[in-house]
Parts: sequence; structure tokens; C-alpha cells
Amino acid sequence: MDTDSHSADISPNRYFDRNFDRDAVKILPGEYYATKDDTMIVTVLGSCVAVCLSDASTGIGGMNHFLLPNDESTGMEVLSESARYGVFAMELLINQMLKLGAQRKRLEAKVFGGGNVLKGLTLNNVGERNADFTINYLKAERIPVLASDLLDVYPRKVYFFPDSGKVMVRKIKSLHNSTIIDRESEYRMRIRQTPKGGDIDLF
Repeated sequence: MDTDSHSADISPNRYFDRNFDRDAVKILPGEYYATKDDTMIVTVLGSCVAVCLSDASTGIGGMNHFLLPNDESTGMEVLSESARYGVFAMELLINQMLKLGAQRKRLEAKVFGGGNVLKGLTLNNVGERNADFTINYLKAERIPVLASDLLDVYPRKVYFFPDSGKVMVRKIKSLHNSTIIDRESEYRMRIRQTPKGGDIDLF
């Protein structure tokens, strides 16, 4: 049993990635994963945001994948509820990394996602809200953001290498179906398509 990791609600989807020749874990919306080994962490983002945190001194790293609760109203009470959810998602990941031996003062972040992939919801841009919250949270917590790839209109596939802190991102230009959007909307469906297209970016 792997004691160096944690995922919210369900066990992580662990597999061996032949392209990168290493063990990997795929996380879904609402999940997070932290490790002190060289396990690669992978996720696919639409309007959700993923924060990749690393402590370079120890090689401990982790990633979360979250979406602020959406509400058609824009009252301050709703906004504060959403912010509390985002803070919870961040603290779960940070606390798990601290348990593994990371130090909060050494944490560095790379942030991805927040794409405007939900057609018809541009008035209440969920992706932009997620991106803004994440950047503001990290600034308030004095966690430096070393790299980011946010907003735009494309889903992204993110590959995080916790031992080195390196991140590779592929923008998905062609979807076989709407699974990414369905999964983010419902937090319940796993991706079953093979994304096509998109260049790999290094962060």
C-alpha cells in the first residue's frame, strides 16, 4: 500500500505510463495527490484549475484539481462560500505534502487550467473565477508562482513530475466527445477519449 499519497474520496487511478517510462497517477476533479517518489501525476482540465506544488529541497510534490462551486447569483455570500471551497482544496494538498516532509515556506507553485470550455457560460466565466481565486490565494499565502498557463478556450492535459518540479502541458484542440465538460460539471465521470492535437509546452 502506498503511504506517500492521498486522493480525496476515492483511490487514485494508478498505472504505468509507457511514454514516460514511469509510474503515474491520474487525478479527477475534486481529487488531489502528493508523493515523495518519482510518480508522475496527470490530469485533464477544462474550466477547472490544477495547482502543482513542489518543495525542491525534498523532491516532494503534489497536484490538486478543483472547481469553485458555481451559482447564478453573484451575492457576496455565494462568493465567500466558493472561496472557502477553494481554500479547502488547497489546504488538503498542502497539509498532505507537509505530512510527507515538505516545508510550507519552501513551496513553489505552477498553475494551469481555467479554460472557457463551457459554451454559453461566458457571462459567468467559471474558468476565470477559478484562475483568479487560485492566483490570489497563492499570493496571500506567499507561495511563489513559477509558471502558469491559464484561461484561453482549450482543455489541457497536464503531466507533473514531482521529483523535478517539471510540468508538461498539452492543449487539447480536438475532443472526441464532451466527457471533459461532463466530468467537470458533475464531478463523476471519468475521461474515456484519447485527446488529439495540441503542442506540448514545458513549465
